[in-house]
Amino acid sequence: MTLTPSQGDHLRSSQVKGRNGTDPAPQDDDLGEGITVGELASLTGVTVRNIRAHQSRGLLHPPRVVGRTGYYDQEHVDRLRLILELQSEGFNLEAIRRIIESAGESSGELLRFTRDVRAPYETEQPEILTEAEIAGPWGESRLGPEVLRRVQELGVMRPLGDGRFEVLSPKLLQAGVEMAELGIPVEVALDALQALKERSVAVAEVFIQVFNDQIWEPFDREGRPRDQWPRIRDALQRLRPLASDAFIASFQFAMEEVSERAISAGIRRELGEADQATP
Repeated sequence: MTLTPSQGDHLRSSQVKGRNGTDPAPQDDDLGEGITVGELASLTGVTVRNIRAHQSRGLLHPPRVVGRTGYYDQEHVDRLRLILELQSEGFNLEAIRRIIESAGESSGELLRFTRDVRAPYETEQPEILTEAEIAGPWGESRLGPEVLRRVQELGVMRPLGDGRFEVLSPKLLQAGVEMAELGIPVEVALDALQALKERSVAVAEVFIQVFNDQIWEPFDREGRPRDQWPRIRDALQRLRPLASDAFIASFQFAMEEVSERAISAGIRRELGEADQATP
């Protein structure tokens, strides 16, 4: 998920200005006894009007009032950022209210957990290529409309206009290039990538189901104790590389087994044909 500048973590920067345009907004680690609604708006990128509206809907608890001034704390900052992220994911305010109720007083932990869930598994950097550069290995200057549709559905790349594409996974593109060098048609290569994606989704679901059944559900049944959130996030972070390593190791064993079976079957066919040809 891509956040807008007003939503991103760089809001911690001291360059964020207050409502008067001169005073920097307070930092997350420098809220002191609390911040005013204007400072909260500057820090989170949520307008004062929307902050008030969230309070009236029960999405945000009231501030601590001293005299005639309301003061907001870190929980308010975390709650607003959580609301922004959930809205960017397409949740409406009623759905967000239910999610927040389930989080109790742990908006910050839930926010960090949702960011961990959405964090990329790899640090692979996308590349910008022309259509001719992508189609070139197959001896073509352009990709046909059906090929374009399929590669976009697979999530391999997306069009930027003017014949340029953002290749989201250069590793997958390189796999296709090497298939082309072996003489494999682009349609066959896409069939292989489609099958790989489907099986990868199934493997991912296995690991997520294990996490859900063995770690998340017991935590949820206990009422999501606040002191247990770090353990849950740590388990998720450790599961990610574990799942990748286990999948690769299993795949290597499977490749050896399937290759050996295929070669053995080919040898048996040849021997059978030779036997039949012998008088």
